[in-house]
Amino acid sequence: MSIVILKNATAAQLHPAQVWENVDIAIVNDKILEVGSGLSQCYPQANIKEMHGRLVMPGMVCCHNHFYSGLSRGILAKIAPSPDFISTLKHLWWRLDRALDEESLYYSGLICAMEAVRSGCTAVIDHHASPNFIAGSLSQLRNAFLKVGLRGMTCFETTDRNGGMRELQAGVQENIRFANEVDAAREKGVEPYLVEAHIGAHAPFTVPDEGLMMLREALQATGCGLHIHAAEDSYDVSHSHHHYGKDLLVRLADFDLIDSKTLIAHGLYLSDADLKLLNGRDAFLVHNARSNMNNHVGYNAHLPQVYNLALGTDGIGSDMFEEMKFAFFKHRDAGGPLWPDSFARALYNGNTVLSRNFNARFGRLEAGCKADLTICDYLPPTPLTAENIAGHIAFGLGSNSVHSVMVNGEMIYENRRFPFDAAPIFQQAQRVAEKMWQRMDALP
Repeated sequence: MSIVILKNATAAQLHPAQVWENVDIAIVNDKILEVGSGLSQCYPQANIKEMHGRLVMPGMVCCHNHFYSGLSRGILAKIAPSPDFISTLKHLWWRLDRALDEESLYYSGLICAMEAVRSGCTAVIDHHASPNFIAGSLSQLRNAFLKVGLRGMTCFETTDRNGGMRELQAGVQENIRFANEVDAAREKGVEPYLVEAHIGAHAPFTVPDEGLMMLREALQATGCGLHIHAAEDSYDVSHSHHHYGKDLLVRLADFDLIDSKTLIAHGLYLSDADLKLLNGRDAFLVHNARSNMNNHVGYNAHLPQVYNLALGTDGIGSDMFEEMKFAFFKHRDAGGPLWPDSFARALYNGNTVLSRNFNARFGRLEAGCKADLTICDYLPPTPLTAENIAGHIAFGLGSNSVHSVMVNGEMIYENRRFPFDAAPIFQQAQRVAEKMWQRMDALP
């Protein structure tokens, strides 16, 4: 039995909000054993890591991301003018994902995983697309997660936008194949159990009813939940009304696609009936404030009505401290009634998503919970209490404070360093990115 003690920590959790000063956190293997004072005396055989009062919190979780976009930063490919959301998809993102190959996907995933950890994330829930590299693509992403030690989930976004029925079938098959791979790896227990599967779909407007039937069969075959964009733009709603005569989530529910493992990304234009279904079936809405602002798609005024609200970035990095700030500030700018504690709860809810999919406990500093922890250098200028921890995040604490990250009881990032040399990976990623941009320019 291997015991590690994080000694002299300032421990804090977001829900239920709590702050302890000068405590020790004992960890055995992949779980928290005990939180209290003087634990090094109780476990003299333990490996002691002195925290010097650093802030130790349950890990940050990004609930909607696109690791395939990791090599798009500062992109120099030729992008046609894109005055609206659909043209942005067609001219940028749907060309970028068509240019991905095995090498560029791996480095994109690797870079994104490393930057997520540097930002304090212990887990990322990914949503993937690479139409010209479907079979095996999710395994490449899993390899990147495992290389870095990041926990997460991924899926392939089933769609017909490039190849019709054949593409739909290939996307569903990759989702099922990967879910089976994850199950087999967990049963063997050779590698740490860090990566789980969703069944992915792009958005209702690129998945016809035949695709929804296939997705239903995939959910039934694997026991996984659906991860899909919906109502990110009003076009999605108009398309559903025009072609199917139904609200978006009503249509998905008709195929039994909404349950307690479902993630609905964005949801800006959901109807009252949609929201009733979302809440009634205990599903999650993932709010992506910065992405919505960047794409100029509007603001989600329904956030106070959502029971299970979580936060994601939609591919704009994995800095969840920053995402919570933007979510709160944009909400206030729109005249919303919520305060920082509501968005801290949304940030915490990422751990609830993990709990439902990994069959384990996350998000609390108590015995039996997974030892996924974010450790920060943060010297608060005002008292840090349970009542104001959310305010400290909204107005002070940020990813630049991240000192170390523990996942599954292992320090995967300690004293601001990875246990491997990161520089050559970033250098190779630059070369891979240039080749990918050239392939983008060669696409019609």
